Amino acid sequence: MRKRDHNVFTNAASLLVCGLLAGVVVAAAAFPAVAMSGLAAKAGAETFGALPKELTVARAPQISYLLASDGKTPLATMYDENRRDVKLADIAPVMQKAIIAAEDHDFYKHNGVDLNGIARAFVNNQSGTNSQQGASTLTMQYVRLAIAYSATHPADVVAATEDTSARKLREMRFALQMDKEYSKDEILERYLNIASFGNGAYGIYAASQVYFGKPPSKLKLEEAAMLAGMVKAPTTNDPTTRSGRPLALDRRNYVIDNMVKTGAINQQEADTAKAAPMVVKDKRTPNGCVSTNQKNWGFFCDYFYRWWMRQETFGSTTYDRERRLKSGGYTITTTLDVQAQNGADDAVRKSLGVNSKAARMVAVVEPGTGRVRALSVNRNFKIDDPKKPQNSYSSDPKKAKKKIRGNYPNTVNPLLTGGQGITGYQAGSTFKIFTLVAALEKGIPLSYTINSPDQFRSNYIIQPGPAACTGTNLYCPRNASKSMAGVHNMWSGFGRSVNTFFVSLEQQVGAENVIKAAQKLGITFRDAGDARRATKEGGANQWGAFTLGVSQTTPLELANAYATLAADGKYCEPIPVQEIKGPDGDKLDIAKPKCEQRVSTEVARAAVDAARCPVGDRSSTSKCAGGTARNVHDIVNAPVAGKSGTTDGDKTSALVAMTKQYAVAGIMADPDWPQTNQKMGHDETPKGINPAVYNTLKAAMVGKERINFTPPGNKIINGDQRSIPNVKCESVETARSRLKGASFEVVVSDTKVASDCAPNSVAGTSPSGRTIKGGVVTIEVSSGGGTPTAGPDASTPPTSGRPGRPRG
Repeated sequence: MRKRDHNVFTNAASLLVCGLLAGVVVAAAAFPAVAMSGLAAKAGAETFGALPKELTVARAPQISYLLASDGKTPLATMYDENRRDVKLADIAPVMQKAIIAAEDHDFYKHNGVDLNGIARAFVNNQSGTNSQQGASTLTMQYVRLAIAYSATHPADVVAATEDTSARKLREMRFALQMDKEYSKDEILERYLNIASFGNGAYGIYAASQVYFGKPPSKLKLEEAAMLAGMVKAPTTNDPTTRSGRPLALDRRNYVIDNMVKTGAINQQEADTAKAAPMVVKDKRTPNGCVSTNQKNWGFFCDYFYRWWMRQETFGSTTYDRERRLKSGGYTITTTLDVQAQNGADDAVRKSLGVNSKAARMVAVVEPGTGRVRALSVNRNFKIDDPKKPQNSYSSDPKKAKKKIRGNYPNTVNPLLTGGQGITGYQAGSTFKIFTLVAALEKGIPLSYTINSPDQFRSNYIIQPGPAACTGTNLYCPRNASKSMAGVHNMWSGFGRSVNTFFVSLEQQVGAENVIKAAQKLGITFRDAGDARRATKEGGANQWGAFTLGVSQTTPLELANAYATLAADGKYCEPIPVQEIKGPDGDKLDIAKPKCEQRVSTEVARAAVDAARCPVGDRSSTSKCAGGTARNVHDIVNAPVAGKSGTTDGDKTSALVAMTKQYAVAGIMADPDWPQTNQKMGHDETPKGINPAVYNTLKAAMVGKERINFTPPGNKIINGDQRSIPNVKCESVETARSRLKGASFEVVVSDTKVASDCAPNSVAGTSPSGRTIKGGVVTIEVSSGGGTPTAGPDASTPPTSGRPGRPRG
């Protein structure tokens, strides 16, 4: 703030004269009969002297800009008033001269209040003519606007703009004070940044963009004159309307003539400018998430908006937070990765348009930071016009009967992130990862084997029905294919998505511990029924089907859960911002990732090692045997991990695929009707969820380094190894007893093998030598009469048969 030199006597005289003249001028307007009396002058002087001297100026509302992660690509703008403050040096000199010519010829001569102007206004207003003069200087006009923007109550706003003597006196008092504290250039800059120019444009930056599509530094003479002529009556002199255009042209030419009078330009320049056609663009600045730079980016923008509205940093109420966003003048660099987002947009819409009942939803999260890189769904982020609706009636027959419209093709509901009644979707066997993590945390290694029959009779108690064993209340899940039955370790069980392996494993570690593992990785249970079931009181320890993905989640939650494992167990809160700068360039700390170690590094690496199997990848330590989405690795052409999932009746389908840089989760479902009769596919059709996921990841990885996942250590792979007793040629019962006594799970093979041992005795075991404590040891029964034939090694599970798709 620069103080200007003022003659003390001049300032004192100005205060006195202003007080006297203000009383007379105001009295003349209200009570002509007493205007010339000493009473009016005395009242004016006394009132003027009693006014406050300091003007508290709040920053006028500023537009906030959202940018993509590159810090350059525009994403969206949000504002209550389209305004962006600029320095006077960034405003064309011709614009500065034009506003002075239009509003205050003597701006650089007076002390904030034009005494000659007040006198002229008094004489004019006493003459009885129809036109009234107010004698407001640019400084007084700025004071009026500043008071209105600083008001904290609606009544104060009215008081700042009403035509009363009190308002005029206050403006004069503050104008004189401002003129003492600020330079003329500072006052001019403030005025040009606060003035309204119509069509939602506040301040010279917005005005030059709206009407001419250029920054104010590039304005030409005729353009500057038109804008200067608008501030007096922006609505009346609107050049974009039929009635306002001729008035705007007259005002423009009036300002140009005045610029000649003030010496700003010569007559030749004026004639040239007046002869120029008045061309305006009338391009209002887009506002909000329904008007993003790219039409498919609205769902990401909306996620950002909902995130902002939850942050107490920006205010104690949602109203305060929204005002900060739309008036704070922030420059917000979001986490949106243009390459990943465009890839996702193309992938979710390929072969499946916005009019499909099935929503193909994809979320992309960066492991190690939680930064949300893309959100996309085959829908338009748009409010459906109730007068001319495009949306079809809901796919839910009950809602359709009531003529309730669905969420396609237009919606602003947070389909990918949850909230506003969206609780999520079943993600099927992708949830088996949580059982795997819980088991690893309990010390059960990857090589641990379980005999997994086609149907498993569990100890979980459920209501009698199709999921229960016949005639019981015990949960008895089946595999998706009979070929899955057999002995499996974690690699093969996860790779082929063997339901009976995982329900058995869940039973060993405790369903409640599997639920806790899911919560540690970010699953929140938005659905009230799921949330209740996940508690001790709700019977978490009996939720046997949890491992098969029967609870609801969102693509964003699922992507972030897997991203936590890709980041060696470091959980990061999903976040849509990388950097937030205030209008003065100061950075806010709230954009920093919020991370903590939720799972040990070794457990996370082991889980990822198993998760490479379903998507056709493997490490130097993994022992994969089949996969449900084996083509992902070759398509992405990078080290990958992930899992597919399907629910009963194919009502939803899901796939997660991730590298070290990106975790992509996709869910395909009908948001309007969870019990849909439409089958959601995987890779058997171009309309399934798999192409949307792996093509998104492929696009995101273009030009990125191929980073391998770190394999786990030997201990978590092999666990506590124990010697297997030599039971060759013993009776089956004796061998079974000895093996159980050595803490192994015993399975007797149905197929006999040639052996030099007696028929029906033990030909050998698989594996032989050593295996993990508690692991499965298969007794091979001798058929006699021959050389022993090596049986299958339980450490390398069977791969025969086409892998079936998992059912959750």
